[in-house]
Amino acid sequence: MAIIRNVVSEDGFNTDLALPFELRLADFRLAVQDVYDFFFDVNSTLQTKGLQRLDDMLRPAIMSGVLSDMLTASLAKHSRSLCENKYFNGHPDLIVRGVYPNNAVKAGDQGVEIKTTRKSGGAVDTHGAREQWMCVFVYEVDDQTEPATQRKPMAITEIYLGHVEVTDFRKNARGELGTRTATLHKDGIAKLRERWVYRLPADGV
Repeated sequence: MAIIRNVVSEDGFNTDLALPFELRLADFRLAVQDVYDFFFDVNSTLQTKGLQRLDDMLRPAIMSGVLSDMLTASLAKHSRSLCENKYFNGHPDLIVRGVYPNNAVKAGDQGVEIKTTRKSGGAVDTHGAREQWMCVFVYEVDDQTEPATQRKPMAITEIYLGHVEVTDFRKNARGELGTRTATLHKDGIAKLRERWVYRLPADGV
């Protein structure tokens, strides 16, 4: 069975949502399609060699990291005012072009942090509670269908973009070897979900 190229659903976007930093719904559509096209190209090549899809090779944590980096880069490419933060592990991932020297800042407040998760609704762990514009991409990977050649392509099912405050987070318990994290609490996640950018229609891929 041939690898399927996923396509962004034009009907899934929230046309009533006001976006910050001169972002446009088209920026999100193009960024997601860039990712879909990349996975199609890579998986098509892997299939010709009798190898697993990239979706099946990557562990969930690695997959989330890859998608975050790809979506950050693609949004920066299509955005009118945002660019990638050149500071290694700097915050946020996307910053307003020209605001910070050399477009690099360890911790800035002019931009958007990008997160990805498999959790429907957009709940995602962060390294700390802070005031920020946060964009969460929810994605699905079909790792159940058998035979594997009939599996659906990876799909971005939800996108949220909201401004959150420190008080919107709860701190998570940390074990002896764990890293301290924070997650939006019930009211915080409800606040984020009100600002949905995209929802894959029920009959989508």
